[in-house]
Amino acid sequence: MAQWIRFDYQEKTAIGTLTGDAVSEYKGRLFDNPQPTGRSMPLADVQLKAPLVPHSIFALWNNFHERAQKEGQTLPNVPLYFMKPLTSVIGPGQTIYRPRGHHGRVIFEAELGIVVGSICREVSEEEAGKYIFGYTCVNDVTAIEFLFEDKAFQQWTRCKGFDTFTPLGPWITTEIDPDGLQIMALQGDEVRQDYPVSDMIFSPMKIVSLMSHYHTLSPGDLICCGTSVGARTMKPGTRIDIVIPGIGTLSNPFEDFPE
Repeated sequence: MAQWIRFDYQEKTAIGTLTGDAVSEYKGRLFDNPQPTGRSMPLADVQLKAPLVPHSIFALWNNFHERAQKEGQTLPNVPLYFMKPLTSVIGPGQTIYRPRGHHGRVIFEAELGIVVGSICREVSEEEAGKYIFGYTCVNDVTAIEFLFEDKAFQQWTRCKGFDTFTPLGPWITTEIDPDGLQIMALQGDEVRQDYPVSDMIFSPMKIVSLMSHYHTLSPGDLICCGTSVGARTMKPGTRIDIVIPGIGTLSNPFEDFPE
C-alpha cells in the first residue's frame, strides 16, 4: 500500500509518497512509472494539492440501496452518471465557495473516488482491479436548486460543476480492498453521513467494468461512486470532513463567495 500525494515545495509542484510524516519526492508522471529523486522532506513543510489533475471526472447517481429505498428510487440496471468539469477540482484545505450571487442550498456529499491508472477498454469485473491505480476521498458538492431550474432538463453538470465543487484528496491510497471501507461526512464535529461501500448497487469493480464497455477509460480518470443518505446543506463558516478510514480525511471550509 502507498499513499501518493501532489504538493507544492519551494515554489514547485511535485508528486511523492507519504510514509508517516515523511514525504519522498518522485519525478515523472504519476501513471507512468515515476522514479524516486532521493529527496525527502517533512509533511509539515509541503502544501498539499489535489492528489491528481484528473483526465476526466465521472460521477454516479443512485448507487446505494439505502438511499434508493428512502427516496423511492427504482434500482438502476446500469450505472447512471454524468461528468464534472476539471475546473471544479480543489485540494485539501482549500475553500469551497457558494456560487457568486446564489443564495440557495449548497450540499456536501461524501463519496469514494476511483482513480484509473491505465487504459481500460471492455474489461471484466474480475480484471477491473488491474486498471485501478487507487482510491481517494471526494466531496461531490451540489447547488441543488439549479438541478431542477429547467423543468424539461435536469442540469446535473451545472449544479455540480461550479469552481471548487469537487474537493478531493488528501492523497490516493493504492492496493486496498474498497469493499470493506466505510465513508463518513462530518460537519464541524457532527457525523452527518456514515455508510458502507458494501451497500453500493454497483461495486467499484463493477463500475469500472461496465463503464469500460461504454467508452475507453484513461489514466487519471476519476470516478466518483455516488453517495448515500445524510447529505446536507453546508453553512458558511463551517468545515466539512470527508473521512474514509484506510484512505484518509479530506477537510475543506465552506464560505460565501467573496464580494
